[in-house]
Amino acid sequence: MVKSGKKNMARTCLIAAICATARRTNPIRSVSAFTGSSLGSASRQTSVSTSPFSFSKLSMSTETDSEVASSSKILKRIKTVDAAPTDGEVAIKGWVRTVRKQKTLAFVEVNDGSSLSGIQCVLPFDDIDEASKKEIDNLSTGCSVEVVGKIVESQGKQKYEVQSSNLRIVGECPADTYPLAKKRHSLEYLRTIAHLRPRTNTVAAVARVRSVLAGSIHQFFQDTGFVYVQTPLITASDCEGAGEMFRVTTLDLDNVGELPMKKDEDGKTLAGVDYEEDFFGKPAFLTVSGQLGGETHACALGDIYTFGPTFRAENSQTTRHLAEFNMVEPEMAFADLNSAMDNAENMLKYVVGEALKKCDEDLTFFSKFYDKGLKERLEKVVKKPFVRCSYRDAIKYLQEEIAKDPSKWQFPDVEFGTDLATEHERWLAETKFNSCVFVYNYPKKIKAFYMRDNDEDGGETVNAMDLLVPGVGELVGGSQREDRLDVLLEKMSELDLDPEDYWWYLDLRRFGSVPHAGYGLGFERLVCYVTSVENIREAIAFPRYPGNAEF
Repeated sequence: MVKSGKKNMARTCLIAAICATARRTNPIRSVSAFTGSSLGSASRQTSVSTSPFSFSKLSMSTETDSEVASSSKILKRIKTVDAAPTDGEVAIKGWVRTVRKQKTLAFVEVNDGSSLSGIQCVLPFDDIDEASKKEIDNLSTGCSVEVVGKIVESQGKQKYEVQSSNLRIVGECPADTYPLAKKRHSLEYLRTIAHLRPRTNTVAAVARVRSVLAGSIHQFFQDTGFVYVQTPLITASDCEGAGEMFRVTTLDLDNVGELPMKKDEDGKTLAGVDYEEDFFGKPAFLTVSGQLGGETHACALGDIYTFGPTFRAENSQTTRHLAEFNMVEPEMAFADLNSAMDNAENMLKYVVGEALKKCDEDLTFFSKFYDKGLKERLEKVVKKPFVRCSYRDAIKYLQEEIAKDPSKWQFPDVEFGTDLATEHERWLAETKFNSCVFVYNYPKKIKAFYMRDNDEDGGETVNAMDLLVPGVGELVGGSQREDRLDVLLEKMSELDLDPEDYWWYLDLRRFGSVPHAGYGLGFERLVCYVTSVENIREAIAFPRYPGNAEF
């Protein structure tokens, strides 16, 4: 009993200390006291709100404990995207975009990030307290606030507004040092302040659309029976065989003289680092794809998909490339290339359709400022069947078009074996077919080692495809995987790939091999396509590219 009493006394003291500290250091936050002797009794306690994003009753530092306890009440927080007329008062919490002060009232536009437009808060000076009037004088663009009031239909351009009774500043924002003054900034400048750029219309709209796209991708695969698999980011395998990989090591590269070096049988030092002394006991890299790992689970679970970060150490400064990006990579067992194309088409139609349904305000913004034909183009994706064209036919169409005026083309030399450039891809999608188009059966020499050789042309081509879309070019790349062990070993030998590094991958062909296929979708490229932002560096929160790893 003595021990129990001490515990209860300690809890009571802790609660009192929390409440007193919250009132002293954060007078705008509502604190209500616990009652009873046990913190575990839900029926005997009320809440303690110590976060600026969970409080609902604005209290002044001059209020006494009894006044706080008697006046404290819970107000529902409404996000601006869900704004609708209310009978009682609600709380709006966000960041100030604009302030207009007139003789008898003030207008404050607050944006909480849930929508493009935010909401206008009207503060009549006769209806608000003195503290709110003083706070209005300190408002500036960028400061965070909580506004309390009723949401009503607006008399102005916006649909709804808040008839406010209270306003408190949660976090100040000095106007003289705030980098986002009320003017248009270039996207290039905004990349230098990537920690603040989500507060701008363009980057916030991209983030919301990106979120819907990511959720829709997961929903599509979950609804169609695919299993979500997380493949490793650290690997010893080069999936593409291109060698453009980031090395992972714990060796002290700042002390080159102490690096462990390879040695021959006689102990003589050889050229090259001895990676057996490294953390993993062998060379390790950041993955360029989750595909190889995905295949292991597809050959047991049937249909799987991965969705996660991948890395490419390609020294490219183009608007289409990142060093760190996300890939969506489904793998399907007992499937061929047609299965992969069918699935990719169905997935894109679903995902784009969800964006059209859920992101209308943001897509309208992009249509107004970036691409007036955006919505029409996206509607075509949903409604129009994708074209399928062989690589040989694509080359023929390009040659015929280029012959009319080669000077219009940056890369006029096109023949069988040419790796199509963006201008070729976009011409096929935008001009020749005016549609999304699958180009399939590519030359073997320009595709990865794991793609299945076509039997009908003596292995000159592989059973691979790229999906080309208007405005972007290549969006999806896929293939039927080589499931014949002898053929795969031969191809690896041609590319000087060590079978010992892929022993586990080869085992899939040794033990119960099945035809299987899959594809990869560059997620940031999809974001660019759906939003019409030209540079992929705007499609991700913190872009990584040569010379830049800030934030």
